[in-house]
Amino acid sequence: MTTMKAVQVPSAGGPFQLVERPLPEPGAGQVRLKVQACGVCHSDSMVKEGGTIPIAYPRVPGHEVIGTIDSLGPGVRPWMVGQRVGIGWHGGHCFICLPCRRGDFLHCEHEQVTGLSFDGGYAEYMLAPQEALERVPDSLAAAEAAPLVCAGVTTFNALRHSPARPGDLVAVQGLGGLGHLGIQFAGRCGLKTVAVSRGRDKEQLARQLGADEYIDSATSDPARELLRMGGAHVVLATAPSGPAIGGLIEGLRPNGQLLVVAAPHDATSLMLASLISTTRSIQGWASGTAVDSEDTLNFSVLRQIRPLIETFPLQRAQEAYERMMTNRVRFRAVLLPHD
Repeated sequence: MTTMKAVQVPSAGGPFQLVERPLPEPGAGQVRLKVQACGVCHSDSMVKEGGTIPIAYPRVPGHEVIGTIDSLGPGVRPWMVGQRVGIGWHGGHCFICLPCRRGDFLHCEHEQVTGLSFDGGYAEYMLAPQEALERVPDSLAAAEAAPLVCAGVTTFNALRHSPARPGDLVAVQGLGGLGHLGIQFAGRCGLKTVAVSRGRDKEQLARQLGADEYIDSATSDPARELLRMGGAHVVLATAPSGPAIGGLIEGLRPNGQLLVVAAPHDATSLMLASLISTTRSIQGWASGTAVDSEDTLNFSVLRQIRPLIETFPLQRAQEAYERMMTNRVRFRAVLLPHD
């Protein structure tokens, strides 16, 4: 085989194009993956529409990738051909900037982003830096593992670094691609989990996923309901609505934390004075490195956590992307390039 199929974006705002490309050869420190599955994420819009990160077009999107190593470049270790691996948003680091020297690879000054800095997983094959790879348990299906290396690691990593401890009350705002995983991780970590979403029709699913309580934001004030329960130690904000996120600060107990993992594009009105009188705080969290994704995958196997997915062949990437962007997919779209 000398060529492969890939879906590329020719320029910012351009259409998805299914193209035939030469099979890439790995360079020093790189591996070539035969892609088994690639999740479709809202952040792929940064490639499709253009964003703040400089992108060289044409570019193949996709940063929720599961595959097997097909070929090794010079100097690669300890990876082997045939090994099952994944790669998420964090696509590599320089090892020499100040954050890297302190072991803070996620904030590398020269961080690469999979599918933005280099071609991603909307393809039959892709190249990946060896330091960005995570081992994938054999018991995880590729299509279920793919969203876990982005949405999964984002919610799991944020929660395990939060102030919440087993038995504490944690509210998960939103029941979408991030939120449905956040509810599962919170519950399996021993946290008293409250799902906050709009509409009573979502309550049954929220409880099936592991929520102990459900608040319908369409018929009640979530902050007031949380205070009635004693106040949340942590509110995990997963749905990108500025007003909905901002209003939940008042539902935190003293020393509680609003933990934001989804960036709202609209304005957020915050009563900052309440942060002072109650020592509440606001914290952002950005995904994780390869070892964080590996921890996420292993914990998901241990506690039977799985994303709810819809799968699509590579040639239907446009449809998968549109369903994801319009919130019609339940809850993560995944491309299967070799189907």
